Amino acid sequence: MWQDILAAIPWGLLLAFSIGPGFFVLLETSITKGFRAALTLDLGIVFGDILFILIAYLSTNQLLEQLKDNPTLFIVGGLIMLGYGLISFIQLKKTYKKKQDIPEDEDNIQKNNYFGLFFKGFLVNFINIGVLGFWLMIIITHGPKMHMETQRIIIFFGAILFFYLLFDIAKILLAKQLKNKLTPLNIYKIKRVISIVILIFGLFFVLQGLFPNEKQKLQQHFDMFK
Repeated sequence: MWQDILAAIPWGLLLAFSIGPGFFVLLETSITKGFRAALTLDLGIVFGDILFILIAYLSTNQLLEQLKDNPTLFIVGGLIMLGYGLISFIQLKKTYKKKQDIPEDEDNIQKNNYFGLFFKGFLVNFINIGVLGFWLMIIITHGPKMHMETQRIIIFFGAILFFYLLFDIAKILLAKQLKNKLTPLNIYKIKRVISIVILIFGLFFVLQGLFPNEKQKLQQHFDMFK
């Protein structure tokens, strides 16, 4: 269990600092409407993630259950992750503009309209199909490592969302300082680092699939020191 929780931490951090529409909406809501409003909006975003995770799991669990012990699955999952990171990196270089302004969020939702804020957060996240791609990528690469055990998968994804929400709370509390630091150049750098990290993870999974015996030997050595 603890292994799955620890494995979730970097993904929660990566997700929290993946700069997209939800990132700016969250900061703007915190600055203009306060902590409670921003937290409510964030819960709507997380609810959208939960639905995407369910879609990703239900659409792949039968196939992954059949292939969970096949090293090829790690190669396929790693290649998907490599492609995801590479496309993100290339698109980032093409679309980057130094004079790009940080988008402002304007709406008529009152800060005590928690239902409206929750729905807005959900909508901001759910209309972004790239988020579904992200969760599909995670379930394909990590599901087989957990032998597609439902309990472990729930713990793993629950931990990702927990740490994601935890990091988001920190973002809400530091919203003004963060927004001042988010110049177009810094946004570009953060996105580039995230793309490179995903590429590294993808390469790691490909190597796991290509050299399954070496992976087992390392696991045996690790177990000896427990």
